[in-house]
Amino acid sequence: MFFSKTCEYAFRAVVEVALASSQGRRLTLTMIAKQTEAPEAFTAKVLQNLARAGILSSHRGPHGGFDLPPEKARQVTLRMVMQAIGEDVDRKACVMGLRQCGVDEPCPMHGHFEGMKNRMVQVLESTCVDDVVRGLGKGDALGTGEIFRNLA
Repeated sequence: MFFSKTCEYAFRAVVEVALASSQGRRLTLTMIAKQTEAPEAFTAKVLQNLARAGILSSHRGPHGGFDLPPEKARQVTLRMVMQAIGEDVDRKACVMGLRQCGVDEPCPMHGHFEGMKNRMVQVLESTCVDDVVRGLGKGDALGTGEIFRNLA
């Protein structure tokens, strides 16, 4: 609804990897794709961007996979995840899709959504991956592989 599919998959992937890392496990590309219900080739591109940005660590070999240790998960915000895949909240975009909408020529919905967009940026900047992982035990999700399914 608010985020692209790529962004949703990236959020799911980092949370799944952080959760596994908090339990001392690494996840492979195949495992992440399955748990996030994303195509494997697409997941590979998302994970590559997240690793390039330094959000995830990638390890080769028989005990390889991706990880995001809890101490690092406390430093990585959801906005950082978005930016790592080349996305961000577009505060200037009109919710009705009108090109001329803005402060000078607002659409009928402009004022209603301006504050919400700013609040969304605040939430993304102040919520770290570890916050989401810790929220899993408080009934905020259905468990691994189900984390964001009800939000779509």
